[in-house]
Amino acid sequence: MTAVAPPADFGSAELRAGTTRVVVVPALGGKFISLELGGREWLWRSAGRNPKLPEDGASYAELGDIGGADECFPTVAPCLLPSNIARYGGLSLPDHGELWSQPSSFALETRPEGMYATCGWQGRRMPYRFVRGIFVGRAAQVEMQYAVTNDGRSPLPFLWSSRAVFPLARETRVVLPEGARVRVWSQRGVALGGPGAEMRWPRAVAGGKMLDLSVPEAVARAYGSTLYVDGAGGRAAIEQDGARLEVQLDGAAPPFFSIEVEKRAWTPFRRARDEHRVALAPSIGAPASLAEAIGGWRNAAWLEPGETREWTVTWRAAS
Repeated sequence: MTAVAPPADFGSAELRAGTTRVVVVPALGGKFISLELGGREWLWRSAGRNPKLPEDGASYAELGDIGGADECFPTVAPCLLPSNIARYGGLSLPDHGELWSQPSSFALETRPEGMYATCGWQGRRMPYRFVRGIFVGRAAQVEMQYAVTNDGRSPLPFLWSSRAVFPLARETRVVLPEGARVRVWSQRGVALGGPGAEMRWPRAVAGGKMLDLSVPEAVARAYGSTLYVDGAGGRAAIEQDGARLEVQLDGAAPPFFSIEVEKRAWTPFRRARDEHRVALAPSIGAPASLAEAIGGWRNAAWLEPGETREWTVTWRAAS
């Protein structure tokens, strides 16, 4: 893919070192709209949707779903928290959480070893501070440093996901450790056993056929699914056109990777064909709904009052 130009109506910041380039749009919730590593652009961008200024509580699908990479916190899917949660019982959380829908603070500095930028957000429905640092240096990698602090007086439940969207083509391959546990959160147009069904990466059985989940384009003619993978050792990768992008998640508990596929029915219109995509997202907690993570899945993360949690995500081009 070629270099991606920033949206004309919004300011952006570019971090570059050697052949590594990241473009961030603070006004769009700190969204990444370009990630160049190893001599290629990796992120998918919609050919038919123009970015719009985010609105708190708005539908992500309508305003924010233009591709790139977003931070989701304290939930991914919209949900209503269980009534028995102290202070937060009955709280309604919006689609893709709160970060994408508010401009982030932004600071950029040039250091001898590379460029460093910081984005910051303040909780609106829950009392937290969320900070993401981005470092681009001489190595062919991008390091993202995270910290979230609970400023409230009650334990704070959360999910986090850094959802990076990639183009889905015949040769696209998602790489995770053989035998890692996979659970289904959603499915459409393909029978993977329904929500909560379990399997071992990369194999699944649907309609009496063995499927290879690591090659998502071949799973079904047209479908959508969201899967959560644990036991992956904090490592995953995506391969495109013979190139490989690796991601490592350090310091997260409980760590997951989510894989979200959107493959629409064939159409003669190229713009619609370009909508085929796969999102690979290092995550803390599962599934996409914080209410379900607290409930049946029992995989929510918690912050005690005054606690700060830190973790790191590194994207690197494989040599």
